[in-house]
Amino acid sequence: MFRLFLIFFFTILISNSKADNRDKIIKNLKNTSNFSFEFEQNINGKIESGNCTIEYPKKIYCAYSKKDKVLVSNGKSLVIKSISSYYRYPLKKTPLNLILDKKFLINKIYSLEENIIDNSYIKYSIIENEKKIDIFFDIISLELIGWQIKDVYQNTALTLLSSVSKNQNIEKKLFKLPAQN
Repeated sequence: MFRLFLIFFFTILISNSKADNRDKIIKNLKNTSNFSFEFEQNINGKIESGNCTIEYPKKIYCAYSKKDKVLVSNGKSLVIKSISSYYRYPLKKTPLNLILDKKFLINKIYSLEENIIDNSYIKYSIIENEKKIDIFFDIISLELIGWQIKDVYQNTALTLLSSVSKNQNIEKKLFKLPAQN
């Protein structure tokens, strides 16, 4: 009987801890209108880095460090531009459409099972429109620290965030799509 009580007690404790994490993550997301960060991106072993600014809903600007390359979304289209190339996609056809949609993330997190990885990260796996997105949160701060997606070419892309600054003043022209060369 005592064993049964202990099992029940620890089950409740663990469930409450996960619910607390979920509630705090959702509160953090609700209180974030924008954030800027440094990133490191690994696409099938190819590492790139730079800095990004995200403004909800659905806007992002990323400048890559070693290449003259930018990634910009104005909320409707996504442009990836470098010296030698220019690609434009409807945002809704990319996994970033879901990552940049705070309301979508909050609604999904309410119903998803959290997975704790190495006692360092909380991972939520979202499957939507046949796309899988893993979203990672720091286990201590409960702030967004990265995501893993399949890009438009079906490459696995892991993006990790650092040096995050939230709710800064941002110039709206930052999210203006660059012109094609």
